[in-house]
Amino acid sequence: MAPPEVHSLSQTPITAHSFNADRSQVAVSLNSNDVQIFARQGQEWKSTDTLSEHDKLITSIDWAPNTNRIVTSAQDRNAYVWQQTQDPLTGATIWKPTLVLLRINRAATFVRWSPNEDKFAVASGARAIAICSFDPEGDWWVSRLLKKPIRSTVLSLDWHPNNVLLAAGSADMKARVLSAYIKDVDKRPAPTVWGEKLPFNTICGEYTSPSGGWVHAVGFSPSGDVLAFASHDSSITVVYPGQQALYHVKMTSLPLITLTWTTENSIVAAGHDCQPLLFQGSEGGWELSGSLDDPNASKSAGGARSGLGSSPVGRLQSAAFNTFRNADSRGLSSPGGPGAGSGESELFTVHQNTITNVRPYSGVPGDIRQVSTSGVDGKLVIWDTTAATPASGLSGIVGRLAAMQLK
Repeated sequence: MAPPEVHSLSQTPITAHSFNADRSQVAVSLNSNDVQIFARQGQEWKSTDTLSEHDKLITSIDWAPNTNRIVTSAQDRNAYVWQQTQDPLTGATIWKPTLVLLRINRAATFVRWSPNEDKFAVASGARAIAICSFDPEGDWWVSRLLKKPIRSTVLSLDWHPNNVLLAAGSADMKARVLSAYIKDVDKRPAPTVWGEKLPFNTICGEYTSPSGGWVHAVGFSPSGDVLAFASHDSSITVVYPGQQALYHVKMTSLPLITLTWTTENSIVAAGHDCQPLLFQGSEGGWELSGSLDDPNASKSAGGARSGLGSSPVGRLQSAAFNTFRNADSRGLSSPGGPGAGSGESELFTVHQNTITNVRPYSGVPGDIRQVSTSGVDGKLVIWDTTAATPASGLSGIVGRLAAMQLK
């Protein structure tokens, strides 16, 4: 199995990340109110731009591949659309922000461009979702709010391929499919398994978490005919509205908080278990089929799984240095006392802490060959979706992870 491509961007958590169209640049939030844009130079990533406009922690980023616009949301209740323009004074290319009138009184928690990139949706703690479209007269982005029947903070969103339907997962333990049709922006959508007449705020589906957990992640299949959502009760649910079928996959591991479809019959999801898991199935049923990580691979210093990119082995890779670095940056302590190696304070996975985002990296919708993940450990990792450790080889991983000391 080919090893994943590991890049250590920071010693601070990566809250969100999004690549540009050709994957030569990535925008990340390093647990701050700024967006850092990294450009790929060989096997390394170098910071090239900083987008500073938000006052509080940035919660989500999305980079539109066709229009090359970046949208960001933050806890300051604002969202901005960033577009590259030329500075009239210096002639240099800069990122110019455009204000978005969200009309919310709580933090913005999640943002995603629609497939046509002519509008975007912003989730919030105000029990509402802002559907934003551009107003050329005011030169800003205006919003309409989806409110009913949302009863708590909206945690995740995903657009249907028809550019109208929107899936939302929230802290009221529900996953919903809503219509975000805007008359002046959208053409009348064709009938789907979710319904035919779709005026704004139409509820096309509402599904409850199996054991009453927050719904952390939602996602439409490439066709848009299937919905998947992951909740805090360590389960993932797949809904087939056309067949009125619903499948729950319960796990003994920690909860998942992010997911993406790779094909019509497979999902990659990740979260507090620090490894991307592969789920496969069809209308007949779903199951956990494996992990993109290989906990049995070598974790020796300087190896492909060391998580330090192309850094050479040297003084800074010594056991003593790793012990102090882990204690400082990740709160990890070595349980073995004097003489214990640094390996005893590391997990058996590539990511050493919660995975916050998993996103498609290469391929086309319905045939995603690679996905990217970012996490609290400051790593950005690119995985091959065709190389997975079978589920039979995952037995005992949860227990081994539980044995690690995370403080």
